[in-house]
Amino acid sequence: MAFNWFKKIVKDHPKFWISYLSYFEENHNKKKRYVVFDCETTGLDYKSDRVLSIGAVAIENNQIIVGDFMEVFLIQDIFKVESVPIHGILKEGKEEKIVEAEAIIRFLEFIKDATLVGHHVDFDIEMINQGLARLDVGKLKNQVMDTDVMYQKLKYIPQEQHSSLDELCDIYKIRKSDRHTASGDAFITALLFLKLKRKLEI
Repeated sequence: MAFNWFKKIVKDHPKFWISYLSYFEENHNKKKRYVVFDCETTGLDYKSDRVLSIGAVAIENNQIIVGDFMEVFLIQDIFKVESVPIHGILKEGKEEKIVEAEAIIRFLEFIKDATLVGHHVDFDIEMINQGLARLDVGKLKNQVMDTDVMYQKLKYIPQEQHSSLDELCDIYKIRKSDRHTASGDAFITALLFLKLKRKLEI
């Protein structure tokens, strides 16, 4: 039965998706790795808006692995000039840009089976899942942690009471360098994650 299931996967899905799924097999060598990531987008509607850039950095053994990071900028098929003051990404900017499919594939190759971390991360996850849907494959399989939820648990704050990344950076005295860039926000969130993780002892 398992062999037939695998043959169906091989037949129905592209190689990048098969490779990604292979990291979640039970006998895979498990090494605890977190990937903190952020997406800059054209807006906040995951159905109609698109990802402009993805920034991600890895954490292992409670340390940010500076050399283990990724950053990609996407070709903008959808351009909203009103969002430029927030993220600063121009349609014809100096950054090298790639198509959405290549960006999503690179992201999967980078994250593997890591636990994904972000601030208000559900939106970023959904934006990636929408990109995966356009590639006609499934959704992200990774475990997910949200720094806002971690703070709620630490301070016994109701779930409906949310805190912004800026607010938590001020509380924990984290320097907000490169704010509102995907890579900058990923690094800031990684610093916040490590502080909250230590306090929660997880």
